[in-house]
Amino acid sequence: DFLCISLASGFIQLRYNLGDKIVILQTFQKVHTNGHTWHSLKAGRVGNEGYLDLDGINITQKASPGMNALDTHTDFFVGGVSSLNLVNSMAIENEPTGFTGCIREIVINNRELKLTVHDSKSGANVGDCDGTVCGYAVCKNNGTCQVENSGFSCSCPQEWTGSTCEQSIHCSQNRCGSQALCIPQPTWFSYTCVCALGWSGKYCDNKIKFFIAKFVGNSYIKYTDPYYGIRDLRHSRISLNFTTNQTEGLITWMGKGEDEDNDFLAIGLANGTLKVVINLGERISVPLIHSKHSTCDEKWHFVTVVQNQTCIKVYLDEELILFEDTDPHRKYTALNYGGICYFGGFEIGRKVSTVTAGLFQKEFIGKIKDVILFQDSKKIQLMKAEGYNVYNGN
Repeated sequence: DFLCISLASGFIQLRYNLGDKIVILQTFQKVHTNGHTWHSLKAGRVGNEGYLDLDGINITQKASPGMNALDTHTDFFVGGVSSLNLVNSMAIENEPTGFTGCIREIVINNRELKLTVHDSKSGANVGDCDGTVCGYAVCKNNGTCQVENSGFSCSCPQEWTGSTCEQSIHCSQNRCGSQALCIPQPTWFSYTCVCALGWSGKYCDNKIKFFIAKFVGNSYIKYTDPYYGIRDLRHSRISLNFTTNQTEGLITWMGKGEDEDNDFLAIGLANGTLKVVINLGERISVPLIHSKHSTCDEKWHFVTVVQNQTCIKVYLDEELILFEDTDPHRKYTALNYGGICYFGGFEIGRKVSTVTAGLFQKEFIGKIKDVILFQDSKKIQLMKAEGYNVYNGN
């Protein structure tokens, strides 16, 4: 399999092969080769249906039945390759040559690649395209960069300050306490503090402890499993107690949640009932929805999800409510969740609906306690994890 974006006789081409047939899309217009015109390019695929957009002009190729997963397992190359032998003969129109020009702001699956010496795996014969200390996006939040004898300076918009316009003027004199985040509130010419785990109060200056975690919205806990390296990932288990009055919300997400290739096991609420989704590989998400009993009644509910290879059992209040074999062929049997468990949502600024690709609509509002992974004898100490905006639910 491959996916390739290239220049062909002045046009942009997108070519990909998902294992059964090659798809080729080409822009209607040529790119400018004057050396100073920047172009905006968007390309990709949803299943086996491709799209290509150059400066707002879109081409979409309707999908015909066929494979819909891109299975590459190779490095990601920008501008060229380490060896021309790596380029599939169908990936480009002519003989492969390296790109000459400038590239910036590469975003893959909503994550921007940092094209730096430290962030890339390797590279050769690449220089600074701007040629000055200003470079690209040195000044944040639409600040304007000026080259100075001592380096550079940023001229900031009215609402921003700092050497690179990185700080809101409303947070420049904030009183937020230990590890707290300052969130500007321009409408009120003020700010609010979002507290790290173990802190509360208007300015997050009150130390707290809790065994019941209270999620108030825009909250999350990220727990790293210290025993992940010795787990048998073909047989996983998670149990917890929760209470809520909401009909929608992500309770827990076992998985890294970084890109669409990550395995995961998720528990949440949809339309007031319990929803469990598992993905053991090949981006095939299997949702299991229990619609018999409403769980948004502010009562404590005990849920357990057991994965035995591809067989999934879900218990609600100690009653078996779901039992399904998600793949009788046993192609993928292990939950490679990376040792990461999210509770209530994801990091500040990451929307639940985006990270879960619409499987869950919003963050959890309610309480969670007594979380146990696998067959561990001890409960997870949620207070010792990473997180924000979570309080004492006693």
